[in-house]
Amino acid sequence: MSRDKKDMPEITLLGNQNTKYSFDYQPGVLETFDNKHPDRDYWVKFNCPEFTSLCPITGQPDFATIYISYVPDIKMVESKSLKLYLFSFRNHGDFHEDVVNIIMKDLVKLLEPRYLEVWGKFLPRGGISIDPYTNYGKPGTKFEELAWQRFSQHDMVAMDKVDNR
Repeated sequence: MSRDKKDMPEITLLGNQNTKYSFDYQPGVLETFDNKHPDRDYWVKFNCPEFTSLCPITGQPDFATIYISYVPDIKMVESKSLKLYLFSFRNHGDFHEDVVNIIMKDLVKLLEPRYLEVWGKFLPRGGISIDPYTNYGKPGTKFEELAWQRFSQHDMVAMDKVDNR
């Protein structure tokens, strides 16, 4: 059974020709839709190879690929709203570690997923790159254990070696 626009009134950005792009952090732009398959576990992965934010001290741009992976429960994030949300960091000044944790916290609050992880692979500045990783597993479920397993083995196995595609 396919989806029908009238069944998703909460989706307002997709297909909207008058999209406004915010250059300042805007979590309110995120939109969701219902997961049609809540009876099964599956991964949804997003790669944002053109992410930018600003250094909070120098104001210089920081460039990264942001990887977001999650196992949905009832709600899923709509991809255009996620693009606009990530774009809204363009003039946001925060350290790399903060940016990754902000994204994770906003998505956990929005989606209440079974599992979610965010990995930022920032390009080097000053001869060093920073690649913060954070994750979340729904407390009291098998995903809480999965979160610890993935966290403790992060970047140690071949499947964690990703590129910008």
